[in-house]
Amino acid sequence: MITSRTIPESLMRLLAFLAALALPLTLASPAAADRTSWKWGTVYSADAKASAWGRVTVGQSGFVVSGNVRDIPGKACSWAIVRAQSAKNGRWKTHGFYYCKPGVGTFRQSYGYVLQIKIQVCRGTAKQPTGSCSKSKTIFTQGG
Repeated sequence: MITSRTIPESLMRLLAFLAALALPLTLASPAAADRTSWKWGTVYSADAKASAWGRVTVGQSGFVVSGNVRDIPGKACSWAIVRAQSAKNGRWKTHGFYYCKPGVGTFRQSYGYVLQIKIQVCRGTAKQPTGSCSKSKTIFTQGG
């Protein structure tokens, strides 16, 4: 003979309370992190008087590199030289950004779809980098 049991009302309330506590936890956790932005750490010039840091972001028509350039007081300027390799034809595009005042300057450059992006930090004048350059650092690689 099969008998049925009723669950006490106090146990039902406890189960309902526990379910209510668990629901927001399951809704709040993301299924997967969406990588649309990558930070790149500080890169210093060879003489450590210039530095740059920033991020690479996915834009509507490709990638955007934005960053900061810091110059330590002196008679020279700080340069951030950004190179990006096109995914269309494999050619490299180079843009230089300089800052000649003590403190931090910002820059932003849009690129199309790229295979990789590299940055180099140098010292120089307001016209061109003249030396004390860092090694070229890769800040973004497609599929990486």
